[in-house]
Amino acid sequence: MILKNLLRRKARTLLTILAISMGVMAIIALGSMAVGIDEGYGSMISGSKADLILHQPNTVDVSLSTVDEEVGERLEAMPEIDKISAMVEGYVPTDASPYVFIFGYPADSFLLDRFQIIEGVSFNDPLARRKSGKPLLLGSAAAESFKKDVGDTIRMGNSVYRIIGIYQTGDAFEDGGAVIELSEAQVLLGKSRQVSLFYIKLKDPSLKEQLIDRAAKVWPKYVVSGTSDFADSQMMGDMMYVFVWMIAGLAILLGGIGMMNAQLMSVYDRTREIGVLRAVGWKSWRVLMMILGESIVVCFLGGIIGLAIAWGLLWMIEQNTVMMGMGTSSIRPNLIVNAFVTVLLMGIVGGLYPAYRAAKLAPIEALRYEGGTTGKSVKRLPFGGLPVQNLWQRAARTFLTLLVIAVTVGAIMSLEAMVEGMSEQLSGMAAGQGAEIMVRQADIADTSLSAIDARDGAKIAAMSEVESVSGMVFTAIMTDDGAGFMIILGYAPNEYAIQRFNVVEGELITGNHQIMLGSMLAESLHKSVGETIELNGSRFKVKGIYESGVGWEESGAVISLRDGQNFLGRPHKSTMYSVNLVDPKKAEQMVEKINEEIPNVHAALSGEFADQMPDMESMDSMMGGISFLAILVGGLGVMNTMLMSVLERTREIGVLRALGWRRRRVLEMIIKESLILSLVGAVGGVFVAFGLGALMRANPMTGELLNMIWTVGIFARAILVSLMLGLVGGIYPAYRATKMQPVEALRYE
Repeated sequence: MILKNLLRRKARTLLTILAISMGVMAIIALGSMAVGIDEGYGSMISGSKADLILHQPNTVDVSLSTVDEEVGERLEAMPEIDKISAMVEGYVPTDASPYVFIFGYPADSFLLDRFQIIEGVSFNDPLARRKSGKPLLLGSAAAESFKKDVGDTIRMGNSVYRIIGIYQTGDAFEDGGAVIELSEAQVLLGKSRQVSLFYIKLKDPSLKEQLIDRAAKVWPKYVVSGTSDFADSQMMGDMMYVFVWMIAGLAILLGGIGMMNAQLMSVYDRTREIGVLRAVGWKSWRVLMMILGESIVVCFLGGIIGLAIAWGLLWMIEQNTVMMGMGTSSIRPNLIVNAFVTVLLMGIVGGLYPAYRAAKLAPIEALRYEGGTTGKSVKRLPFGGLPVQNLWQRAARTFLTLLVIAVTVGAIMSLEAMVEGMSEQLSGMAAGQGAEIMVRQADIADTSLSAIDARDGAKIAAMSEVESVSGMVFTAIMTDDGAGFMIILGYAPNEYAIQRFNVVEGELITGNHQIMLGSMLAESLHKSVGETIELNGSRFKVKGIYESGVGWEESGAVISLRDGQNFLGRPHKSTMYSVNLVDPKKAEQMVEKINEEIPNVHAALSGEFADQMPDMESMDSMMGGISFLAILVGGLGVMNTMLMSVLERTREIGVLRALGWRRRRVLEMIIKESLILSLVGAVGGVFVAFGLGALMRANPMTGELLNMIWTVGIFARAILVSLMLGLVGGIYPAYRATKMQPVEALRYE
């Protein structure tokens, strides 16, 4: 009987299933990205057959770990060690994809044995040296996606490489990347004489603890750990999982509200039918189980369709690009189980109230039900006309639909406010330095990878129009307890840019091995001026405590530019430069001049710098995807509601048509109802957005880092999104209402 009831209302059932499937698709598709990163790092590290790894401690990601290359010589000479191999890892933009992970190894590295060459040759083959161009090994997944073969070329950053071989490792993360020689990777990633880590193979595994103790004494600023421990310490996968559940949670919430709405309308629609069942002897619990069973079946079907959509989406991604190991091979049983458990719980929670309401219907009252409302008299509003009265007469359905719209609009608004806040903070950082122009490295996939050579900074400083130039570096490191991360900023003590920090205790740093703590960081660490703090094996004296008005800066620390460069392993290189001009009115001309004369860098006006950062461009793309998903799911919910409204009022619409209403007038009435829902929902969305912002700010882990900026544009886009929801959700039901024939509509039961 459950399936029969669902099939009797095909349109309602299909729309509800589609809304739920979007949430399942988000869990599985985005989850596969997190799985790709998490398992990719694990496979890359554990599959190396190494016993230990020497690396920089507390790094958020292996790409941010930096070890002096000269460590390798002393490491190799230690009696416990059989073999070592350096490795550099990072990601760069290419002519075929916005970014590709690259791995740099010495040509004779024992780690290359795990890269099975399926076409072409490897680095140590004599044929590799006979071909022109810089040699590169391309992963099989990347080769298939980029439509590349052995002998083809591929541009990475400013360099062109020739593909000498195509490899497979069985790990989607590595198979979607590329391998180049260590020296080339160091140049490409700006890590001159630096590596990400050293893999260590011992002569005897029993010597592990002995080597760890020896290395700790020789290199106190580095850590030697087991491969599994190092893989577990990488935060990128954990951060991706948080992102996955944020997006999937939004889709599931919207789908769940839509399902509750549909089931509640189903109960109203079948009030007389339920009354008959109760009259012929059905117990309350049996009615409850029937409605609850329908909810669970709808969610289960949504899960199956969502799984199919996710598989198709991942298949298309595999065929056209490589994205962090995303692909059908990354769909794991635990992802599927998580998705289905989530929708099952949603089916139970979303169906409980409609099922309880159906079970509580009194048989006599249910048999008297004539449709439209719950059977109780509902007062008319003294304003609004027929569209408003129609919505008011069905208050429960209207409220749930408004909730869908409000959550959709509110979630999008709060995310946009966060992005706006990030952009504002970055722009404020530039403005606080009094700089007219900001400069970063050109052709990078992420600002954290920017490394501008001091010689390029000197060229900018030598221009007659430039008054002063200040370099800075920044990076993120794990806190000692491993529960979060902090930002480390490096500024030259004698340059103008550092003056923007408002020192509330102590003084500005004046040299190396000194540090200023942000006010929030100083409070959390219980540190004061004059004390010392240790960062990655180096001790710094606290010279001051500052405030800057930027949350993530006040949760970080400032050290000298040289210390920061050493910290990142990028001597004589800066993440970005701030440029002060003699005549600020010539800023636009100077931007063009710097970009033309120094192709290695990208200059922008301070007010436009944040928007042109690759990080912000990626954030905008992500926001577009989230908005599309939210509008799609929310639109299905609104369409479901309006379609049920049309079906429920079939006889009413038939009467209106019989009284002379033209199709256009009926269409306008339904569209007006949908738009009124949307606009009222938009107002509710503003309150939801403020509420979500308050909740995120209240989170002790991230709250202080968030700076939510509410602009006129955000509110304008909120209205636009709500109108799109109304139009997407209202057009088809309105069209269906206009196609009703008066005679047939009057016969509708």
